[in-house]
Amino acid sequence: MTALQIFWFVVIGVLFTGFFFLEGFDYGTGMASLLVAKDEREVDQTIAAIGPFWDGNEVWLLTAGGAMFASMPYWYASLFSGYYIILFLILVGLIVRGVTFEFRHRALSEGQKKFWTKALGVSSIAVPFLFGLMFTSFIQGMPMDAHGNIWGSFFNYVNLLSIVGGVAVTLLCFLHGLNYIQLKVEGPLRERSHDWANILYFVLYAGEVVFAVLLFIFTDFFKTQTIDGIQKNAVWTVILLAVIVALSVVAHIAVRTKKELLAFLASGVTFGALVALLFQGIFPRLMIAKDATNDLLIRNASSTQYTLTAMTIVALCILPFVLAYVAWTYFIFRKRIAK
Repeated sequence: MTALQIFWFVVIGVLFTGFFFLEGFDYGTGMASLLVAKDEREVDQTIAAIGPFWDGNEVWLLTAGGAMFASMPYWYASLFSGYYIILFLILVGLIVRGVTFEFRHRALSEGQKKFWTKALGVSSIAVPFLFGLMFTSFIQGMPMDAHGNIWGSFFNYVNLLSIVGGVAVTLLCFLHGLNYIQLKVEGPLRERSHDWANILYFVLYAGEVVFAVLLFIFTDFFKTQTIDGIQKNAVWTVILLAVIVALSVVAHIAVRTKKELLAFLASGVTFGALVALLFQGIFPRLMIAKDATNDLLIRNASSTQYTLTAMTIVALCILPFVLAYVAWTYFIFRKRIAK
């Protein structure tokens, strides 16, 4: 492996982290519109809280997919073909969720308005669940040939670990959204979000224990082994699991003490620790095969050195402007939303 191959593997992980950090609270806020908001005015509050941001946040997913396509094309081909149905359902959920904002705003009756509110809530639950299902199924190893073609059965995709992973990602998004609402809105919705989060963190602790146990049973993340000349052991897996739990505790304490910004940041950084856990677990692989000889490795799945060099130069030139624009957007729309 070259340094640029490792660099772009890390970049893709960072892009997915940015997506889950930013779009995660969008999904959580969408869930809150269905589960926490008591009336249509409170639903209006939740939508107004994410209105200026949700479409820009989704660009992180497009960028992650584009970076994967350009830097690791064999990973892109294997993942997107092997997970075609799940990714298609994610796309449907994103489309439905995107149109609900406009259709709800232009609804001709209260019945139509409530229908689009439910569509927003359901799609906001479905998309993170499917992402969690996808990421926690392929770390278990998939039936795959030497060319990266996957022929998995239903239970390769939908099994105990992947379902728990899907629920965990959904719950993390919900809590992240509740923390964002506490930071962003005023009135009864803010207090109710605080109460929901305070209770759900206890559910999250139980889920994290179950997830860690299933990770031990169904993956090789805890095994000491040599893969493509790189020695791997359980140390980083244990450390990152501990970090995830610690961040959850910090966020919970911040919720209880009403330190809203700290709670939001801690729940967001939890996604970074989760992505780091998954990426360090598969490294130096990109896709894990049931037959280890068919693993898709970073060193033979990436683009040419020239391509990676050109991408790196372009990315480093554009990145400061993108980050400045994102920071400026959040600064401009920093005020709380009143009922």
